[in-house]
Amino acid sequence: MAADDQLLDERERSVIRWRCRRGLVENDLFIEQFFARHGQALTHGQAQALALLMDLSDNDLLDLLLRRKEPSGVQDTAAVRHLLELIRRPAPSPLG
Repeated sequence: MAADDQLLDERERSVIRWRCRRGLVENDLFIEQFFARHGQALTHGQAQALALLMDLSDNDLLDLLLRRKEPSGVQDTAAVRHLLELIRRPAPSPLG
């Protein structure tokens, strides 16, 4: 198994989750929903992609999450694009 595909342990998940705390509540809502659905299966590669996104300003991150923009520069990687798709995916409807 490649290092990027290895799951984060509990401590590593806690560190990356703390790193993902944002100033805009809208960003926090996206990120909390992502961790609720995918946090237990988060890999080292996904954590690295998440760290790249967290280097952005709150407004730039929100633009990506709302599909107003697509990644560019350092954030324009396959891993970041895949992670964005997971974060952007709407939560399942409680009605089924």
